[in-house]
Amino acid sequence: MPESDESLAAALFSELFVVGQMARSQLSKALPRGMELSHFSVLNHLVHVKDERTPAQLAASLHVTRGAMTNTLSKLEWAGYVHIRPDWDDARRKFVAISPSGRAALSAAIQAIAPILQKATTDIGAERVRTTLPVLRELRSHLDEG
Repeated sequence: MPESDESLAAALFSELFVVGQMARSQLSKALPRGMELSHFSVLNHLVHVKDERTPAQLAASLHVTRGAMTNTLSKLEWAGYVHIRPDWDDARRKFVAISPSGRAALSAAIQAIAPILQKATTDIGAERVRTTLPVLRELRSHLDEG
């Protein structure tokens, strides 16, 4: 890789890391009391897939360890945000579904973080955000393959 390409790659990933950290920090502070970003991510994923998932499937989809997912799911179940049931065909497996109170908590979280996201989009410019999203999606897809 030519030196200029290496510098470009380093600058890209440096910006991604910093932006990711800053976004996590700001969004974590805005979430409703007791909700963590990991909780938000699981609830948001369950709403979008519109079906039950196993803890292993959730861990793989969200790129976390099974242990981390087990911990998050325990907290979400304790809060009443998810229902965890055994697999009727294989008692070793479990299925996770979002509960009505989980949907309400997710809605409250989205309302809490929406102003931050809206301000960033407005400040940067909607058209610039639209043109950047395909590049970020392609990068995500590339990283997911490797």
